[in-house]
Amino acid sequence: MTQLLVSRRRFLGVAGVAASTVPLAGCDMLDGLLASGDPVRGFLASANSLTYRLQRLLIPADRLAPEFSESEIRQGQRPNGSMDPTDPAYLALKDGDFAAYRLNVAGLVERPMQLTLDELRNMPSRTQITRHDCVEGWSCVAKWTGVPLARVLDEARVKSDARYVVFHCFDSMSPGLAGSAAYYESIDMIDARHPQTILAYGLNGTLLPVANGAPLRVRIERQLGYKMAKYIRGIEVVSDLSNIGGGRGGYWEDLGYDWYAGI
Repeated sequence: MTQLLVSRRRFLGVAGVAASTVPLAGCDMLDGLLASGDPVRGFLASANSLTYRLQRLLIPADRLAPEFSESEIRQGQRPNGSMDPTDPAYLALKDGDFAAYRLNVAGLVERPMQLTLDELRNMPSRTQITRHDCVEGWSCVAKWTGVPLARVLDEARVKSDARYVVFHCFDSMSPGLAGSAAYYESIDMIDARHPQTILAYGLNGTLLPVANGAPLRVRIERQLGYKMAKYIRGIEVVSDLSNIGGGRGGYWEDLGYDWYAGI
């Protein structure tokens, strides 16, 4: 059964990479075709929606991603994307070893909060050894420790009309002609409340390094790596994504990636 699940995950991962690479490879060349309202953009969006519905139909909401043993950690977690944010607020926090860091929890919650790292570390934690699958085609097994996102949402008392959790980050990206923009990501409430979705502050038995997203990043083990936002500034619970960023649910999604990157 384990072999079957791994094979299926690998198949879906390859398929997801292939599907996501189509808009990625053409980010510059196809900018015009992928403009809002273009039929190509509409076709890709409908394919993404179909993938999302099929995965939600076929895979139980609480099914776990494969976990591994300590002996299967063969190397340090490979960093990629942003590795050293230059946002002044972030640099000030880093200079103080993140002692002044606060996680803002806002949006459709009855109890907005600002949580310190100590408060997050004192909540019940989860440690998991999982495989990070990157849209670039590489993977890496590592041990992650953090507080389940569901626990934070429960503390904040999410309202009944909430549908998504948005992660706002300190880092910015500027690939090609697209210009610089703050990184953000989003997931639905099913993945937000999945037991392996954690706000990670530890990596391979040490504090999360800056290159890997310190002081806090999200792990969403059933999705590709670009969904796992680093350098989290705050989380916002919303009912609609259209008024955030470019309106497609994430930095890379605004450039053409699939919003749902399930594997």
